[in-house]
Amino acid sequence: MPGTPIVYIVSDSVGETAEFVIRAAASQFDGGQVDLRRVSHVHEKTVLDEVIQSAKEERGIIAFTVVVPELREHLLNKARDAGVQIVDIMGPVIDVFEQELGRPPARKAGLVHQLDEDYFKRVEAIEFAVKYDDGRDARGLERADVVLIGVSRTSKTPLSMYLAHRGLRVANVPLVPEVTPPEQLFRLQDKKKVIGLTIRPDKLNMIRKERLKSLGLTGEATYASHERILVELEYAESVMKRLGCPCIDVSDKAVEETAGVVLEFVAKRGTVR
Repeated sequence: MPGTPIVYIVSDSVGETAEFVIRAAASQFDGGQVDLRRVSHVHEKTVLDEVIQSAKEERGIIAFTVVVPELREHLLNKARDAGVQIVDIMGPVIDVFEQELGRPPARKAGLVHQLDEDYFKRVEAIEFAVKYDDGRDARGLERADVVLIGVSRTSKTPLSMYLAHRGLRVANVPLVPEVTPPEQLFRLQDKKKVIGLTIRPDKLNMIRKERLKSLGLTGEATYASHERILVELEYAESVMKRLGCPCIDVSDKAVEETAGVVLEFVAKRGTVR
């Protein structure tokens, strides 16, 4: 896509931290389009040299979370020599902690992914989100920490996965006029965990047209028509009113921003395991 920045995510671990930061930054510019190239578990300088050369040829940016000193210095120096834009995601923060605490950091890759209780909680939450995505199995609604409802293309699935990485078990249910929502949704013991996702008709129209084009279909299909969208949104609103659930307008929000609002709801509720 013309004008889309190319960003190489380089890490001596997984690279999730850098990717989240880059996506959050990109969301501030024209819809957040960015071409990400993740290069994870880097332990050799030759791999760094290859990334630098590719970034130079494609006028790309390098964002990294390499903490091993030898690799970090090599990457910084070589990138600068090659005239490649480079962003050290963790370095400045680690430096501040070092100054404040008065002791050096471990400089060991992957510490945040150690197999502790939080790690296993996240894994369980991710598996839960996959299993109970898109209303596949209504039996998961009672076990969920959060239940997201909304029409198609309101970011239910990516939001579910983002929250799962925060350790929340999330199920989501699509709202379609022709399909009655599962009775379990209305019989939940804790209806406060249900959150509705809404969106402006014009924004949904644009998103759905782009989705159809990506599938090689015409953007004039009923799925993306203004009339169909209004019917779906009106139906979704009626379901949300019946449940009395809070609603979040996702029209101009990145997934990270919507997740922040959901986490605020969860914190106020204070009933998550």
